[in-house]
Amino acid sequence: MTHPLPLAIATAVFLAAQPRISTAFPVTVTSCDREVTVTAPPERAIVHGSNLVEIMLALGLEDRMMGYSGRLERDQTARLFPAVADLDQIQREYLTLERILEADPDFYFAGWSYGMRIGGEVTPDSLRRYDIPVYELSESCIRLGQQNRPGFDYLFRDLQNLAAIFGVPERADALIADFHARLAQIVARVARQDERPRVFVYDSGEKVPMTAGGFAMPQAIITAAGGANIAEDIKNSWVRIDWETVAERDPQVVLIVDYGEVPAEEKIAYMRNHAAFSHIAAVREDRFLVLSYDDLTPGPRNIDAVETLANFLMND
Repeated sequence: MTHPLPLAIATAVFLAAQPRISTAFPVTVTSCDREVTVTAPPERAIVHGSNLVEIMLALGLEDRMMGYSGRLERDQTARLFPAVADLDQIQREYLTLERILEADPDFYFAGWSYGMRIGGEVTPDSLRRYDIPVYELSESCIRLGQQNRPGFDYLFRDLQNLAAIFGVPERADALIADFHARLAQIVARVARQDERPRVFVYDSGEKVPMTAGGFAMPQAIITAAGGANIAEDIKNSWVRIDWETVAERDPQVVLIVDYGEVPAEEKIAYMRNHAAFSHIAAVREDRFLVLSYDDLTPGPRNIDAVETLANFLMND
């Protein structure tokens, strides 16, 4: 089975079809199912989570951020974006409404399960009462019931919308043009492959593993790299499945998400040493690839992840 070439074409069509958002303010963009309007470029933004922080830094918006919340591996991020050294961590975990109001931001960039929870106290509606606009990470809209498969158009849309909000649309255009050119090269390479290796994304968990379903960003990354996500049929983003399902679907490659308290080496050792997994092709052939949280969640490292995974899958 060959990899579908239309990804490059679809990306080009997306870029050509996007309406040019005026740099004149006010600016209105669509966020999940809402319209978000800003009357001037924000100057005191709070951003939740490392991948969202990196989106802002890729757009050169560090001077518009008052800080961030959530986890962030500063050393890793600093290798790509040295400006992270000047950012303050406002809260280690999800922000409370009280803490946000104390900080007095003029913008919040987060997502559902990326700094906000359905029914939680920090939401676009709750912050609207205090005139704090919120832009939601597009991949996270699945939590609101919007079942659109993730693609790189999600990443491009977020880059374009944020660049419009901050009045720097040309920065998004330059990033997207580079990402598109790199994707087109990868797609041309993997299109010549006869098979799409089966890939299992191992995020975390031993009794019940967390993986990437068909609506999480790794779906787009795996597809572009020439693989097949064994959880593609699950109509959700990050989900828990059972090990029996993993074993039955017999992945040929295990993609380890390296983050949190359990190191990647322990996740690999768990699968290698578990008797029930000895027949799985990836375990038998020791086909494990480690990528970071920021490689596999929406952000500027996604294209790097496609290139790394494509090289790994073709190195048989």
